[in-house]
Amino acid sequence: MGMTARYALILITGIAIGIGASLDHTALAKRSEKKIEPLPLEDLRTFTEVFNRIKSDYVEDVEDKQLLKNAVQGMLTNLDPHSSFLDQESYKEMRIGTEGEFGGLGIEVTMDDGFVKVVSPIEDTPAERAGLKAGDLIIRLNDTAVKGMSLSDAVKHMRGKVGTRITLTVAREGEGKPLEFTLVRAVIKIQSVKSRMLEPGYGYTRVTAFQANSAKALVSAISNLKKEAKGDLKGLILDLRNNPGGVLPAAVSISDAFLKSGLIVYTEGRASDSKLRYSATPNDILNGAPMVVLVNGGSASASEIVAGALQDHNRAIILGTKTFGKGSVQTILPMSRGTALKLTTARYFTPKGRSIQATGIVPDIISEQATLTRTENIKRLSEADLSGHLSNGNNPGKEGTSKDGNKDANSNAADEDFQLGEALNLLKGINVFKQG
Repeated sequence: MGMTARYALILITGIAIGIGASLDHTALAKRSEKKIEPLPLEDLRTFTEVFNRIKSDYVEDVEDKQLLKNAVQGMLTNLDPHSSFLDQESYKEMRIGTEGEFGGLGIEVTMDDGFVKVVSPIEDTPAERAGLKAGDLIIRLNDTAVKGMSLSDAVKHMRGKVGTRITLTVAREGEGKPLEFTLVRAVIKIQSVKSRMLEPGYGYTRVTAFQANSAKALVSAISNLKKEAKGDLKGLILDLRNNPGGVLPAAVSISDAFLKSGLIVYTEGRASDSKLRYSATPNDILNGAPMVVLVNGGSASASEIVAGALQDHNRAIILGTKTFGKGSVQTILPMSRGTALKLTTARYFTPKGRSIQATGIVPDIISEQATLTRTENIKRLSEADLSGHLSNGNNPGKEGTSKDGNKDANSNAADEDFQLGEALNLLKGINVFKQG
């Protein structure tokens, strides 16, 4: 894996966390030296004239510092939803967030038509426990309307002292009236990788966010699954649903863990040092065992890099619903007095040259989440129950007993999580086909 150095933090979620920090960071390196065109003097005169008019005629006195800060924020937020100015507090919290612990609600957000849109609630946080969902539009914070706020202002409203309450009013598709959620701010601690064995030989890993140590944690989790399977891991489900992204090296390293060769992702931007390429090293931690990757509309950025790379290399089957479509790279450019710019500097592309920006990853198998309702467990009549039925010539005395004793081993997984049940059945089918 090669990467040009840069004295800045390169981000790939770029989705502000509406709680306290941004889950991103990537590489340090040298800023490119570009020829800067002369400043447009006439436009600057207009700016100065407007500034002076506000100072002299606005209904209330406004400090110069606040006016200039608003001007900078407006300059950035009108570029795209992910570029912004980070004051000292925001910059500090962003860096803390990349380490996996910060204060707030536990929700990834972006701007959508003047409202704050939920990209994804983070697992095991106040936002998830309250019932917020990807796609929700936050229209009010306590008694303050969101319309007209900048994203950074909305984020500041959602921040606060741990243990304090905030009420979010949300517009949700399919609901006739706005919903209200009261959340208690908390210290958010993210365990980025979770795993378990679903059935003998079939493992499950969930990555909730891409942090600096996520790849190492994933490798360790899969190693433990292999031990539990006594070395016979027949297949793996990698769950990236509602994963809003994170640091670029983690996305590259996790993709690399399952690939033996080839391009993982590349980025393109105007600056020469924003043109980066990342390639796989010769190692597949699963030794070719089949994989299914679960995604949905809350899977963004780094999640889309992993899903896109594994899909393009035919290394995994992608199952679920179309992903968020966040395919741009943000670079954190440190500035004076502990502040920084979060600036969109490039787009990233899958190995086959697909841009995910505003389109997302389309799964190989579309599977909407659903809840199964099982009928009563009534014993159905079979041939073995008929009076005078012929005996089984191969196994006398064992008629009517299925291979697994009539037990549906996948029933619990399917009942609790339909998409997970579908993924498990798919892995089983692949193995049956290979054995045949």
